[in-house]
Amino acid sequence: MTQQEALDLLKLGGNTFLTGAAGSGKTYLLNQYIDHLRTHGVNMAITASTGIAATHIGGQTIHSWSGIGINDYLSDEDIQKIVTNKRLKANFNKTKVLIIDEVSMLHARQLDMVERISRAMLDEEQSFGGLQVILCGDFFQLPPITKSSYGFGGNEEYEKKFAYECPAWEQGNFNICYLHEQFRQKNTKKGSSDPLLSILNDIRNGEASEKTKIPLRTRYKKDPETEEDISPTKLFSRNVNVDSINQRELKKIQKQSKIFTMETHGFKKLVETLQRSCLSPEELELKTGAEVMFVKNSNEGKYVNGTRGVIESFDQDSGYPVVRTFDGLYITATPEEWRLEEDGAVRATIKQVPLRLAWAITIHKSQGMTLDAAEIDLSDAFEPGMGYVALSRVRSLDGLKLLGLNDTALRVHPTVLEHDKKFQEWSDLACTALKEFPTTKKQTKQEEILFERFCGLRDTKLVQKRQENKIKKKKTPTHLITAEMLAEKKSLEDIANERELTLGTVISHVEKLSGSKMLPDMDYVKKKIKSFASIKKEFSKSNDGALTPVFKKFKGKYSFETLRLVRALM
Repeated sequence: MTQQEALDLLKLGGNTFLTGAAGSGKTYLLNQYIDHLRTHGVNMAITASTGIAATHIGGQTIHSWSGIGINDYLSDEDIQKIVTNKRLKANFNKTKVLIIDEVSMLHARQLDMVERISRAMLDEEQSFGGLQVILCGDFFQLPPITKSSYGFGGNEEYEKKFAYECPAWEQGNFNICYLHEQFRQKNTKKGSSDPLLSILNDIRNGEASEKTKIPLRTRYKKDPETEEDISPTKLFSRNVNVDSINQRELKKIQKQSKIFTMETHGFKKLVETLQRSCLSPEELELKTGAEVMFVKNSNEGKYVNGTRGVIESFDQDSGYPVVRTFDGLYITATPEEWRLEEDGAVRATIKQVPLRLAWAITIHKSQGMTLDAAEIDLSDAFEPGMGYVALSRVRSLDGLKLLGLNDTALRVHPTVLEHDKKFQEWSDLACTALKEFPTTKKQTKQEEILFERFCGLRDTKLVQKRQENKIKKKKTPTHLITAEMLAEKKSLEDIANERELTLGTVISHVEKLSGSKMLPDMDYVKKKIKSFASIKKEFSKSNDGALTPVFKKFKGKYSFETLRLVRALM
């Protein structure tokens, strides 16, 4: 299918899976459709499965946008909690088209979670709540990183399943647009095709052999041949190799180091959980001239997870690093906070400058990049598709320096290889149907989709209602009203009676205020709690702050409300 045919199909409003070989222009076409929607004022959500991919299309992760976060499973109660979140509710209410890039790195269960939330937010009767969903990606590239168990209470139905294998995909009735043109690995100056294109086709078709390795061997430990003096990006399979190279490069810089130490608060087990999910190290050593990568999305939109740059200097007043990004922006990297919440209360937090060294990066992190020069080590590739992703980042074989190669690097996942044939067949059928669609009728249908479904010109009452809601005076959040009363030294019981709330609700306000560091002085409350010190001591021994073990330790002497209050005031 050509890009124009795919664009015509997208404009018809159906759910669509946009795929094709690396370098076939998937992201370019996606941006064409995004521009079309923007031109006509259509609200859309631009998301991706990873932070790196999100940087390439100017969006955010689907995890953050939809509210699924780092969860592996969502109960009905979790869904209801997400539905009541005003920010997430606003995300869905204003969106007509949901775009998810690099869908190959999205677990089957994660796409199902997005679909469940969409229905709960918008329309239970329609797939994805009635949104037009555009999925983009190539399943020959790296699959999502999986764990041995996902905490489904023993149910591992989704273990290592690709996104196209989940119920949400089947219910979504996706059109398939399989792009066949090639834009990254083009013909050489001599008119013949670049040998790298044949190598990639062999791998993609499951036909890689000794013959495939011959041109690769010509690049073994040979510096890239590029028109400009470009420092090659180093790609490795494993984090341990990446960390080793980054530390070695840092030592080469003959300048004074600055070390930033992670701050932690909360119960040990929960803090450790946060640290495992944070890519910034506990001890971050930096120097002027060090290549770095941001590892968190900025709340102000200054950077996203995956933004790369160089340490330009250190701020004279704060001492924090000033990063000159590869896009030419200057950003002072101040500490960011990662937090773990439970029932609205913060149980653990870690705080660190959101950077890591980035002379070398993992192949997983390279997905979506296009490189003029790359130094790649595939000697310990451990996953099918790893070699295909790494090699397809480079524009030509001359831009490659190969440090090593094993057989796994030239394999693709057999399940994907088989299913890809179906994708191509379905794409051909869609292309044939599109060609049989009279041009005038097709254009009329596209205009109907654009102006009636997306722009909602007929839904004037809904538009008027939303405008009226916007000008309504915002109410003070209920937990902040409690904070004002606590500042007046009122007892929790008096606050509950005066506001006609339960004591448990007031305690939940205290927990929320404590987690957001907005709690007034509470010494007067602590003094009224018998054995406050003893209860606090018992909680200090806990790894996760769970209530039940402490309740049992005191043999039910103290109520769960009292224990919750002590935990919040620690």
